[in-house]
Amino acid sequence: MRIDISFLPALALAFILIFARIGVMVMLLPAIGESAMPARMRLTLALLLSAILLPLHRTEYAVDTSAYGPMLTMLGKEMLVGATLGITVRLTLSALQVAGTVVAQQLGLGFVTAVDPTQGGQQNVIVGNFLAVLAVTMIFATDMHHMVIAALNDSYRLFRPGDVPIPGDIADLVTRTVASAFRIGIQLSAPFLVFGLLFNLGLGILSRLMPQMQVFFVALPVSILVGLMLLVLVVSAMMGSYLDYLGSVLGELTR
Repeated sequence: MRIDISFLPALALAFILIFARIGVMVMLLPAIGESAMPARMRLTLALLLSAILLPLHRTEYAVDTSAYGPMLTMLGKEMLVGATLGITVRLTLSALQVAGTVVAQQLGLGFVTAVDPTQGGQQNVIVGNFLAVLAVTMIFATDMHHMVIAALNDSYRLFRPGDVPIPGDIADLVTRTVASAFRIGIQLSAPFLVFGLLFNLGLGILSRLMPQMQVFFVALPVSILVGLMLLVLVVSAMMGSYLDYLGSVLGELTR
């Protein structure tokens, strides 16, 4: 009995190329791709996803295994595609940092910073950190992370193996994502902008009516208290709007 194993090099190469695309994207995803997440867990997740997608797309990788040049070129292309997808998803989370910064400024908590576990340990305002962690929790609670897996699978329709993403298209995608993230962040913080405007206007009138009153010592505690109460009232609507926005971004990647 003779066993033919001549297909193994092509199969191994297809797995490596799929892993290059998926692994780079997983390493750039919010929460999952952070340094706080154990490297073995990230690697295991990337390997499992690669093994799941291998039977679906192995025939699309037609590379000459006898030459190193085509293999390395294909590997670089797949890593570029994975980086494009991962950065696009990560940029959507910056909408909450924009909203958190605006909210913190209106509440008087703009000087309070803490380590953000969703942004690689960077220092951000504490309100933005709260919204970012809450968003990640909501993503997993609503099973929206399944759309990320669907985006990985459908990325083979957007970027065929061997195709190089056009730099102009990548720049346009990143620009539109950043612009939409900033727009959504301002929209999420709109109630607090109105609150800050009315509150500061009232303080200005009060300081004119009572010049001897120390407005700052009265205004800061009241601003924090009322602002936190407003945050409790609108946080569910903010998260609902953000999840709709994230769903639309992921929907573009799964078309």
